[in-house]
Amino acid sequence: MQQITVHTHAPYDIFIGSGLLAEAGERISSLFPGASAAVITDDNVNRYYGKALMDSLSQSGIRAVSHVFPHGEQSKSLQMAERLYAFLSENEITRKDIVIALGGGVCGDLAGFAAATWLRGVRYIQLPTTFLAAIDSSVGGKTAVDIPAGKNLVGAFWQPSLVLCDPETLDTLPESDFADGAAEAIKYAAIFDRELLELLEDGQARTRLDQIIARCIDWKRTVVEEDERDTGRRQLLNFGHTLGHAIEQLSHFTVSHGRGVAAGMVEITRRTEALGLTEPGCAERLRRALAAYRLPTRYDGEPSALLPAILGDKKRQGKKITFITLQALGRAVLTDIDTDKAGDFLCRN
Repeated sequence: MQQITVHTHAPYDIFIGSGLLAEAGERISSLFPGASAAVITDDNVNRYYGKALMDSLSQSGIRAVSHVFPHGEQSKSLQMAERLYAFLSENEITRKDIVIALGGGVCGDLAGFAAATWLRGVRYIQLPTTFLAAIDSSVGGKTAVDIPAGKNLVGAFWQPSLVLCDPETLDTLPESDFADGAAEAIKYAAIFDRELLELLEDGQARTRLDQIIARCIDWKRTVVEEDERDTGRRQLLNFGHTLGHAIEQLSHFTVSHGRGVAAGMVEITRRTEALGLTEPGCAERLRRALAAYRLPTRYDGEPSALLPAILGDKKRQGKKITFITLQALGRAVLTDIDTDKAGDFLCRN
């Protein structure tokens, strides 16, 4: 069992270890005595882990109710958030109680957003069941829903009160979903940690999950403690995401987040290498590492088609948009580009 404490304005603990799902009720009841629990999960995750969590809560004397929503990015919407508010109201969830997000990134973002806005904020717990959520989205307090104008444009910073990461819940992940998480792990390696890249690039991340999860979470902890509101160094975590989110949006989310980010990381690094901003060879090493998990490493459409989505990205500030670029593997910087030059930056041969 590993424990990492995140020292934000309201500190919280992250526990990493096999068997934590079964222990969830005991841990939650000791931390939040007398609280009721509203479990939010999707239909896929509920089939595997919903009963186990509800049994654990019940055996620990916690009154628990659950809401199951259809899996997929399309559920991360204001309309679904409104259904969650109705559910929380019907079950009399108060500020004394807790919301539990059981699932991947969509569930964590949606449930976290509902918790942040219900009664102007109730406590919530992240119980990630995907590799991507375990290493990234369950930590740091970013919550959001999508709107037609773009991904994650409506949201709130709302730190969880506890994160329980049970690697055994990743056993049921299809390889394609596991690969989405591998893309985010490779992102951490690219921007911070060349040694982490060595643990990932052989395509065997499943054999060293505890080590990789803890290492990624510790990097996330470091930048969140330094920049909780995402105005400075924390933005480095968006490497590959500006292009990746645009790719997702143009595909109407048929391209998953991890696949969009994978292509985005390599495409932006190919570009910055050509401009002399990045040490030669970085794009090719990233490409090989991502290809080991059968992730895409290029965008096959016209780069100009991505521009409207890129210019609507939340990282735009006034007439500038921030891209995260590599100087070398393990060393990333924020690069501001004038919006009227973004097309030239991305599309010029």
